[in-house]
Amino acid sequence: MTDTPKVSAARIKVARTRASLIDTARELQVRLQPKTLANEAWEKAKDKGADLAEDAVDAVKKRPVAAGGVVAALTMFLAREPIKDAVSNLYDAMTSKKEPKRKAAALKPKATSTKSGKAPARRPARTTARTAPKKVEKA
Repeated sequence: MTDTPKVSAARIKVARTRASLIDTARELQVRLQPKTLANEAWEKAKDKGADLAEDAVDAVKKRPVAAGGVVAALTMFLAREPIKDAVSNLYDAMTSKKEPKRKAAALKPKATSTKSGKAPARRPARTTARTAPKKVEKA
């Protein structure tokens, strides 16, 4: 049985389509591998991060005072507890009725001098001579 030209043309078309479908399936397998997906995601994230950093630098160059204010506000927010404690301690120190403690005077050693201008020498610690216990002889 010989095929008519229409049938043989259809078979050729089916073979080409099948080959194209197999090539597409192989390409999809490569694209959907976890390693390939991870690499693509990493590249996109790097590109996006670089774009964001570039935009941030441009924004700081345009408005340095505003950027400084934002950084200061963020720093104050993050350090709010230590700042609150410092302000509270300062307020307490300013409003207390007690005399202020002078740390410098407490830390300064007392001035003791001799005629030579040197501090007096320390006396050696007392030593007591121990005597050996007496042996008692039993009779």
